[in-house]
Amino acid sequence: MKKIFEYPIKFVRTCYDWTIGWSATKHANWALACISFAESSFFPVPPDVLLIPMVIAQRKKWFQIAFICSLCSVLGALLGYFIGYQLYELVGQKIVDFYNLQSAVDVVSAKYNEHAFFAVFTAAFTPIPFKVFTIVAGLCKISIFTLLLASAIGRSARFFMVAILIRIFGEKIQFFIEKYFNLLTIVFTILLIGGFFCIKLFAK
Repeated sequence: MKKIFEYPIKFVRTCYDWTIGWSATKHANWALACISFAESSFFPVPPDVLLIPMVIAQRKKWFQIAFICSLCSVLGALLGYFIGYQLYELVGQKIVDFYNLQSAVDVVSAKYNEHAFFAVFTAAFTPIPFKVFTIVAGLCKISIFTLLLASAIGRSARFFMVAILIRIFGEKIQFFIEKYFNLLTIVFTILLIGGFFCIKLFAK
């Protein structure tokens, strides 16, 4: 088990240390904005990876950082929606195939028919892959207002909650992350994989 996670942990550790180093620079906000935007439609790494060290490094700017993360994530949802609405066969299908979630498309479509707002909100707030829901939202042509409202509430609730906790317990959280980094990396990876697995499970 240790060998399975050895290299991913080293990679994430390197990324974490690197991010801490430049998270207070003028480039950090742009990096956070790009990752937050891309993760909502195709990118696999969630923006929390940058959000956490940035708030640790600049605790007084927690609101600004969380706002950038939330806003760009919602804007990225529009790209996912457009891919599903206009470019599903050309682009969207490739993204779904890449994550091996073709069977999930059917169940997500059914969830949209039942309650589109709740489906988007759940994906926006939890580790469930948000990109699948934004793309399928376009494919199913749900109301773009519903997508934006649910995304804004879910993403903001998630990212602001993380930022506020770090703002309040910053030094303690940083110490905790440093001390248990390997374990947290494994748990985070399991949660991320679990989000994909949940969608595939519901699709059966």
